[in-house]
Amino acid sequence: MSTIKNLLFDLGGVIIDLDRQRCVDALGALGMKDAGDFLGLYGQKGDFLALERGEIDAPEFYSRVRRLMPDGVADTQIRDAFNMFLTGIPVRRLEALRRLRAEGYGIYLLSNTNPVMMESKIADEFRKEGLEMKDYFDGTVCSYEAKCYKPEPEIFRYTAVHCGIRPEETLFLDDSQANVDAAKREGFNAVHVPPGSEFTDILTTFLQSQAFISI
Repeated sequence: MSTIKNLLFDLGGVIIDLDRQRCVDALGALGMKDAGDFLGLYGQKGDFLALERGEIDAPEFYSRVRRLMPDGVADTQIRDAFNMFLTGIPVRRLEALRRLRAEGYGIYLLSNTNPVMMESKIADEFRKEGLEMKDYFDGTVCSYEAKCYKPEPEIFRYTAVHCGIRPEETLFLDDSQANVDAAKREGFNAVHVPPGSEFTDILTTFLQSQAFISI
């Protein structure tokens, strides 16, 4: 059995906490009808999916969303409403990422996400300790840059090549069981991080069960 050398993290639901209803309410307050149909928890659809797959950019996304709202809604209002999906990153998780990296693990990120959130709320959350996102990860893969989307097999293959990691030496942590199963089919070790749990607890349990050195 290969030793785990790399830890590959999902972002939403594992590192950053989510609250879908806050986003639905914020979009509704801007006048979007049926805002709940626009959003998913583990995967998106329509224009939001196109944004996260890199098929459209942020300006085009804002333009399309504005058509679903009354006249006069600004890009910044749309951005802030979508960012309500994200409630924040507890500092203890940032500290855990730094600790794991200092212990010698390669730390990587694989996220279905979009430039609207990545360049605003997400970037700000990673600055809580006075650092930047690049200070926590040895490599990152975002769906909108990779032009593919979990649980598609292509994004896991892309990640292995882009980050220069071997799947059998890498543990993937995700809050979607479908994504976990897809990663396993591509040769990754993978574990589910259920809602309300901490990735540090899941990670310790996995490493102990596999007779690896615990964190």
